[in-house]
Amino acid sequence: MSKKINNSAYSQFFLLCITLMHVTSLTTTRKLAENETDLVALESFKKNIIHDPQGVLNSWNDSHHFCEWVGIACGRKHRRVTVLDLNSRGLIGSLTPYIGNLSFLRDIKMCNNSIHGEIPNEMGHLRRENSIGVGLLVQSQRRISTREQVDRWHPSFSWEPSSLEVISICCNGLGGVIPESLGRLKSLTKLGLGGNNLFGTVPPSLYNLSFLEIFSVSNSQLHGSLPTNLGLTLPQLQFFQISENLFSGSIAVSLSNATKLQFIETRDNNLSGKLLVDFGRMKDLGILNVGINNLGGGEGDDMSFIDSLVNCSNLWGLILSENQLRGELPNSLTNLSKLEELYIGTNQLYGSIPPGVGNLVNLDLLAMENNQFAGTLPKEMGNLLKVRGMTLFNNQLSGNIPSSLGNLTLLIKLRISNNKLSGVIPSSLGNLKQLIFLELQQNNLNGTIPKEIFNITYLSISLNLAQNHLVGTIPPNIGNLKVLSEFDVSHNNLSGEILTEINLCSNLEFLKMEDNYFHGSIPPSLSSLKGVRNIDLSYNNLSGKIPKFLEVLPLENLNLSFNNCEGEVPVKGVFSNASAISVFGNSDKLCGAIAELHLPRCTNDLSKKERISPRKSTI
Repeated sequence: MSKKINNSAYSQFFLLCITLMHVTSLTTTRKLAENETDLVALESFKKNIIHDPQGVLNSWNDSHHFCEWVGIACGRKHRRVTVLDLNSRGLIGSLTPYIGNLSFLRDIKMCNNSIHGEIPNEMGHLRRENSIGVGLLVQSQRRISTREQVDRWHPSFSWEPSSLEVISICCNGLGGVIPESLGRLKSLTKLGLGGNNLFGTVPPSLYNLSFLEIFSVSNSQLHGSLPTNLGLTLPQLQFFQISENLFSGSIAVSLSNATKLQFIETRDNNLSGKLLVDFGRMKDLGILNVGINNLGGGEGDDMSFIDSLVNCSNLWGLILSENQLRGELPNSLTNLSKLEELYIGTNQLYGSIPPGVGNLVNLDLLAMENNQFAGTLPKEMGNLLKVRGMTLFNNQLSGNIPSSLGNLTLLIKLRISNNKLSGVIPSSLGNLKQLIFLELQQNNLNGTIPKEIFNITYLSISLNLAQNHLVGTIPPNIGNLKVLSEFDVSHNNLSGEILTEINLCSNLEFLKMEDNYFHGSIPPSLSSLKGVRNIDLSYNNLSGKIPKFLEVLPLENLNLSFNNCEGEVPVKGVFSNASAISVFGNSDKLCGAIAELHLPRCTNDLSKKERISPRKSTI
């Protein structure tokens, strides 16, 4: 998902993987002049880079002051390094501990490189010694008045405040464990370690950094459970991301206390148990993504938490897919008027789809597949005029396909396969001119295929109408589908000849027309299908010779079994592989072919026996 959260700075911080650290000092053991300290640190950094494909570090030499090196910025007054900007330079190497000696450094930007190794433990010791009584803390993101500091800190001792506020070393190749020392950075507001190869557990001290607003450790191999008091110790949390790890246990109920949360993503872990968090106090919550876990209480009311989401007036993303959630959809779901993405597929949800789903007029994506939804498709779904993807396959939906779905002219993908839908295919689906994917297979649909379907020229991935009870012929305007990759009308009651117009579907890779009543010969025009990989015409009433042009097509599988073909079987191309070709159950007038097919040799006096008239198989 590439959706911005409310605070654009936070969104940019993570979505662009900006590597940013606010640092002011690291006590060095060497007695060097201040500028020389910076120089030594930069030289150490350069030595740790083993590959520099853009030559960005070539300017790092004695011919210029280091403040003029590429990627370096210095302060005007002290001529000390304040910025190290090496984003997206293709650098390969590791982080040097000496980077902490750049005592005036504010920003380090090293996103999208290949920085590996471990996170230096020295990062947890970054502090500026200050002996001015209260110790005035100046922060770039947050300003605290002197009076507030007096209330917080007794003025009778000198305070050494940690100056590091932001760590983002995301999208590199760092490994090892998260240093326990990071828990000493009491001023830390943003922690971004995602997109690395970290393992082990999150140090408990990190969960006590009470100023943390952003906590992201996604895409690693971290394990362990979340502390039960998570929402109490991190009250300022706005962005919480632990996706694609190995966390287990339940999602802490105390998260309800983190009322500033805007982004929650715990996707792809081993989290379990019932979701009991009260989200109603999170007025700015934009995304709740807990998909691909084992959430669910084994009861029928796992979806009751949705009632609390009604108060989240900014919620645009709700991802609950691939869990063990049971229960019916509460009507409160239909009040989430700003919802743009709703993923609830692959759970154990049942009951009917509320007609009020038509109120979610801002929906862009609706995924409800692999559940046990029954009842009919509400005609109100035709109100979802912004929806681009709708997946409802593998449920128990019945009744007709509402003609109102033809209103969804922005639809790119419509998948309603493997249900119990009946009636005819609405001709209004021909209005969906943006469709690239239409799957209606494995239902009880009848009637003819509307010719309007074949006017959807954008259809490029799949048109699958298999395993229904469709009758009639294939409309000749099938030739309009010039970019179609898969055409599947198998296991129906279609008839007529194989149209020569199919040759206009020049991108076709899969042609599946088996188990119908097609007759006539295989048309020569199929020789134009230069990219076809799979043709299945079995269990029909085709006759005539097997065309030799099939030898030169890039076929990986060809099934012509149980037809009335006769004559010599080719031996080249796909015909040279017995596991890729089937001609079983045809007329006994077939001959030749490779030995593995056990057909007689072709001779002029091949005995003429009664032709076997194949019947449609029910297997």
